[in-house]
Amino acid sequence: MDHRIIHVDMDAFFAAVEQQDQPELKGKAVIVGGSSNRGIVCTCSYEARKFGIHSAMPIFMAKQRCPHGIYLPVRHERYREVSRQVFDILYEVTDLVEPLSIDEAFLDISDCEEKTYDIAKYIKEQVNQKTGLTISVGISYNKFLAKLASDWNKPDGIKIITKEMVPDILKPLPVHKVFGIGRKSGSKLNQIGIETIEDLLSLSEQNLIDLLGKSGVEIYHRIRGVDQRMVEIDRQIKSIGRETTLTRDTMDKEELKKYLFIFAQEVSQSLKRRGFFARTITIKMKDAHFKAHSKGKTIEKYIRDEKEIYEIASEALEENGIEEYIRLIGLTVSNFSTVPIEQLTFYDTVDKTLENASKDKRDWSYL
Repeated sequence: MDHRIIHVDMDAFFAAVEQQDQPELKGKAVIVGGSSNRGIVCTCSYEARKFGIHSAMPIFMAKQRCPHGIYLPVRHERYREVSRQVFDILYEVTDLVEPLSIDEAFLDISDCEEKTYDIAKYIKEQVNQKTGLTISVGISYNKFLAKLASDWNKPDGIKIITKEMVPDILKPLPVHKVFGIGRKSGSKLNQIGIETIEDLLSLSEQNLIDLLGKSGVEIYHRIRGVDQRMVEIDRQIKSIGRETTLTRDTMDKEELKKYLFIFAQEVSQSLKRRGFFARTITIKMKDAHFKAHSKGKTIEKYIRDEKEIYEIASEALEENGIEEYIRLIGLTVSNFSTVPIEQLTFYDTVDKTLENASKDKRDWSYL
C-alpha cells in the first residue's frame, strides 16, 4: 500500500510573523536579519523577493536592491512561540510528524481515515485561524514528491502529485530540484550538458554513481518517482548553536568572549528546555576574508550548565588563537544525552580543529 505523505512549509515564516504582529507592514518589503550591513538575510517577505532578495544574501546587497525595504532584527523567541502553535496543530492530525525545521515538517497520514485533501485543508485553515499565517501543503506518496509539491503553488497553496503525474511533472524540472543534488553537484551536471531531470533520465545508474558517488543510486530511483525514506518521528536534533556577525571586525579575545558568554546562556536554556546534556562544545569563527575556522572540545561528562559551557568555549578560543580580524563568532553544542553521565571528574578533551568549515548551519531550536 502506498503511503500518504504531506509536506508543510510556512510561507516566508519570519517575515510573515512580523507582518502579522505589525499590520502596518503588510504588503511591504520586509527583510528579517537586522539593519547592519554586515548581517545576512534570514527571511524576507514575498514583496521583497520581487527585488531579487533571498535568504543568506548579505544585508548590504539586499539594501542595494531594495533600499526602501523594512529591515528588522531576528526575534527567535517569538518565532519559536508561533512554531509551537503550528506544530500543535500538526500533532492533532497525527503522531507521525517529522520536524525538519522551525517552519517545515513531513506528516505520514496513511492511517488517517479522512481524505488527504480534507486533512490538508484542515491544517491550512487551523494555522490561519490560530496564527493568522499561511502555509503551503504538498501531498504525494513519498517525501521527495511531497516536498516538491509544497513548493509548487507558494504561497498558500495545495498541490497533489500522483503516480500518473510524475513523468510529466519531473521531466522539465532543473536538476537542482532533485533532493540530493546540491549546488556543487548541479553545477557539475550542468557542465556536461545535464540541465533537466529528463536529461538525467538518459543516464544509467552506473553513470550517476560515477558522477555523484553513492548518492547516485538514490537519485536514479528518485527521478523515477521512487523514494523509500520513511517519516522519522524520532528524528533527532544533532546540535544546538548560536552565532552572530559582529558590528565591527575585531582581534580582541575579551570582546569575543562576551559573545560566547551570551551564547552559553542561550544554549544552556535550550538544552534545559529539551532535557538534554551535551559533551562537545565547538566555537566557530569567520575572519575578515570570510574563511571559516572552528575548534571543538569533547569532554568525558555531559553538561548543560552555562558556566561550564562558557569555560570550555573560552578555553577553545584561547587555544585556537586569533591571527586575523574576526567578523563572525558562534558557539555550538552537540553529542547529546538525556542523562548527565559523569564517568570522570576531570575533563579529558579531544581537540578538533576544522579549517575551511563547510556551509553555515542554521539553528533550528524551535521547541
